[in-house]
Amino acid sequence: MDNQKKNEQETKGTRESQEAVPAEATAFSWRRLFSKKWVFPAVYMAAAALILTLVWVYQGSGGTVEDAAGKQSVTETVMNPGEDAVPVAAPVETMQWPVKDRGEVEQIMSFYEEKAADNIKQAALVEYGDTFTPHLGLDLARQDDKEFDVLAALSGKVSLVEKNPLVGYQVEITHPNGLVTVYQSLASVNVQKGADVKKGDVIAKAGRNELEKDHGTHLHFEVRQGANGASVNPEQFLNPVGATAGTGDTGTAGTADAAGTTGTAGAAAQTGSAAGQATGAGTQTSDAAAKK
Repeated sequence: MDNQKKNEQETKGTRESQEAVPAEATAFSWRRLFSKKWVFPAVYMAAAALILTLVWVYQGSGGTVEDAAGKQSVTETVMNPGEDAVPVAAPVETMQWPVKDRGEVEQIMSFYEEKAADNIKQAALVEYGDTFTPHLGLDLARQDDKEFDVLAALSGKVSLVEKNPLVGYQVEITHPNGLVTVYQSLASVNVQKGADVKKGDVIAKAGRNELEKDHGTHLHFEVRQGANGASVNPEQFLNPVGATAGTGDTGTAGTADAAGTTGTAGAAAQTGSAAGQATGAGTQTSDAAAKK
């Protein structure tokens, strides 16, 4: 009896040892496999190849992504925007001359340019009392000295409306691009501070002022870089116009003879030197300056 039990125990132990050997051998084989240096790089490369294959298959199928509601593709949404879509960029508004008909007015005084010739700079000086100051805009007037409509050169918001003892009624418009247009020597004003105006709207009528009273009825037009910024030559923003328009920085606006019809010797001398079309224009300006 004891021998039988002993044999059974030996048989059982042998069976358990035989079963344990394959498990230990298998674990040992996996450890040996993962101990190789090339195993993990190979696994990574295989995974990357699988991912790239899936991406390639996805792109080849059209790259459609369906949403839970309408099963509409992203491509279709981009190519067919809804009615409420906002344009990416609006066209940039260009500046126009602040008058309805540029051919009906003459540029009787130009912007003072530091780099201009001496006679051009001298013609762009404003005399008030015993003081000469640079002219920081353009002066426009009719030959018959009549009033004319003043238009907004750009769309924007009216930021100033006031009556100045020297320059008369004055309007300033601030524009989305940061520029400020200034309209002086006005006889009357049609807008109020804070009002929105569109390019080409009639905002005032040209009149007279004390600072440039020799110019008669005219519009003084300026362009500034910001509310308190420096004045810049308006002609660099204005579209080219007909033969009577200003040309470049010299601001030529006709011949000295045409300027003389304004009825003021000072304006004729200034415009004549700016035009530079007559041989004696520079002499006329020098004589006028010497008399002053």
